[in-house]
Amino acid sequence: MSVTRRGFLLSGLVGGAALLSGAGSGRPPPAEADVPNGYATMPGIPPPALKARRLGRTEDGLLFVAPFRGTGSADALIVDDTGEPVWIHRSEQLITDVRVQTYEGEPVLTYWEGERRTGGHGAGTGVLLGRDYQRIAEVRTGNGVRGDFHEFIVTDRGTALIIAYPTVTADMRPIGGPHEGHVLDNRVQEIDVRTGEVLLDWSALDHLDITETRTPLTKDANGTKGKTFDPVHINSIQDDGDTLLLSARNTCALYSIDRRTGALRWRLGGRRSDFALGDGAEFAWQHDARRRPDGTITLFDNHIDNPGDGPSRGLVLRLDETNRTANRVREFSDGKTFGQYMGNMQILPDGHVLVGWGSTPAVTEFTANGKPVLEITGLGDGSYRAYRAAWSARPATAPDVAVAPLPNDRMRVSVSWNGATDVAAWRFLTGSGSRPVVAKTVPRKSFETTVTLARSPNVTAEALAPDGTVLGRSEPRIV
Repeated sequence: MSVTRRGFLLSGLVGGAALLSGAGSGRPPPAEADVPNGYATMPGIPPPALKARRLGRTEDGLLFVAPFRGTGSADALIVDDTGEPVWIHRSEQLITDVRVQTYEGEPVLTYWEGERRTGGHGAGTGVLLGRDYQRIAEVRTGNGVRGDFHEFIVTDRGTALIIAYPTVTADMRPIGGPHEGHVLDNRVQEIDVRTGEVLLDWSALDHLDITETRTPLTKDANGTKGKTFDPVHINSIQDDGDTLLLSARNTCALYSIDRRTGALRWRLGGRRSDFALGDGAEFAWQHDARRRPDGTITLFDNHIDNPGDGPSRGLVLRLDETNRTANRVREFSDGKTFGQYMGNMQILPDGHVLVGWGSTPAVTEFTANGKPVLEITGLGDGSYRAYRAAWSARPATAPDVAVAPLPNDRMRVSVSWNGATDVAAWRFLTGSGSRPVVAKTVPRKSFETTVTLARSPNVTAEALAPDGTVLGRSEPRIV
């Protein structure tokens, strides 16, 4: 059976939600009637309709996702284990790869933002935010190409690794295409974050033969003008000592690249693998290949071309580079869920594993022995990747307050502080004089906290830490 990607996505959304649904402890999303214009403090931004099903103990940290809204835009989200948002960044562009990285010794929040282009690639910018959510840097590729959304890695050298997908011409006759066919090259660049200098610029088509592709020509992508063919489709880069580890979806292979010369050291998988793959070690259409400190390699094995080819899985491989063998160490799958494209696998500090299912809009956390302990669904049209990480942040902006009058000389007061991670309670102050009084103190239980108070000429909200310290204060809101 063959379907378009759009057709798959529509059916996959239903299937993914059904696979991971069931009775659980997650909050139901608010009814549309309750929030017709979104949050009171952030009008026009509706609460994310995430559903969480917690099945056991999870690791510490928050979850980082970017649910697609259609094909051309996405929201960057930080959420807790109930699916309740901590930070919402609404964008009319595409956002991918929201995660915590380290830059100049400090934790930063990073993501890619830009335009999604036909053919499953993009043109945009890598963004670094500090713990106050202010932009520290924007990173762009150089040498006349635009940075693609598949990867944005910040290294401990103060550089960033990014992919680009420029259109070039190549001889496609060996795969049944034109002599001067229009194809997407894959450029891997290393950029100095502070200066923007291009330190490395590697071309896939300078080193890979076009016959390695596993993707057939189609009437819409046959290499003729306006119908560009994508033979390689690199989707991850790993800084691996004096080499780079690359994953290429459309060749179904991983590559080790010599950083100094650009030469291939080896291929794993695909049509020309340098390794014999043991039982259960074969993979296809994969994403997110990472070298672990113990030498193993993890990846998200989409393992699917058409619906029904799945299921997908997180896969751990051990390579013997001397004897050129690769063997499966373990895998993480529910045996049902598949992601036709996108997806990732993250091994967490205490051994749990987080799997983002990509085009199926769900995330699962597994124990080290493969037992699911958390399932989150409702991620729009899918999230390119998903992560869990520790993150402590205090926005540079003040908390937002909204007030609505109620009958009987009362008022409804709502407060939120987009991105604040350490707020335990909210204290509301009212009064017309220079010394306002405490009207009410309530625990923070959700992104937006709402209370009913006696009518007052103004109101101020204070964010309190667990020990009662004031973390932030809103501007006085005139009622």
